[in-house]
Amino acid sequence: MKTVQDYIRTIPDFPHEGIMFRDVTTLFADPRGFRMAIDQLLHPYAGQPIDRVVGLEARGFILGGAIAHQLSVGFVPIRKKGKLPAKCIEEAYTLEYGEAIVEIHDDALKPGERVLMVDDLLATGGTAEAGIKLIERLGAQVTGCAFVIDLPELGGRAKLEALGMDVHALCAYEGH
Repeated sequence: MKTVQDYIRTIPDFPHEGIMFRDVTTLFADPRGFRMAIDQLLHPYAGQPIDRVVGLEARGFILGGAIAHQLSVGFVPIRKKGKLPAKCIEEAYTLEYGEAIVEIHDDALKPGERVLMVDDLLATGGTAEAGIKLIERLGAQVTGCAFVIDLPELGGRAKLEALGMDVHALCAYEGH
């Protein structure tokens, strides 16, 4: 029986030498693989009250939209700075080569709402931490952080768990 990891393609030396890129587009393209991933991302949260699903740009939109549909709740995107049309709040975070900024509409979540945050990959945890901060600044509560892939050596899971987050990943790869 296939696992989610069996549907993920590895591309060596992308985007630069020494990186093993974990390509989830092959997972998304396969109907059984995609369904398996959505079902397994949802499983730990079955029966828990979730008011919204938040997806991190960009592959988190694909996963988050499908999960929100399954839960019959709304979907909220967290996007790179300058991509959302209405009034936003923003959060800066550190990247390997500098800094980036993500945003959320300032009216996207209501105080007290319970949020499941979703993305394809957890590496250093910088983007996810920025997403959590935005969600919490709007008064909502992150009930879980779900990822397809965890790269444990990069420390993202430890960073999020240190913030008190419940972290769920479908598979892990050594290295980066």
